[in-house]
Amino acid sequence: MTALISRDDLRAAIEAGTVTVVDALPESYYAQQHLPGALNLVEDEVDARAADLLPDRNAPIVTYCSNAACGNSEAVATRLTNLGYTDVRKYREGIQDWVEAGLPVESGTPAAR
Repeated sequence: MTALISRDDLRAAIEAGTVTVVDALPESYYAQQHLPGALNLVEDEVDARAADLLPDRNAPIVTYCSNAACGNSEAVATRLTNLGYTDVRKYREGIQDWVEAGLPVESGTPAAR
């Protein structure tokens, strides 16, 4: 199982610019709202897109999805780890927790592929 990160630690890492955040939800959900600066990467695209989106396999990465019941973030984290990424953690509580805490989100579709 992937190591976890708390909301407070994730918020601090985002503010410090020391983490790459990966939204593991389908693009339609990502477009509605996502954590600040998050990239959109779903499980079935990890093998094809990870090297381009996440070139540094040693950089800190945090995956998240909807909430603790959603398995997408674990699935993406596991695929990344299997591809050789060494510092992957999961924000288990997901965007639901982030929004309920009143923290900022962004909207819009990801940059062209």
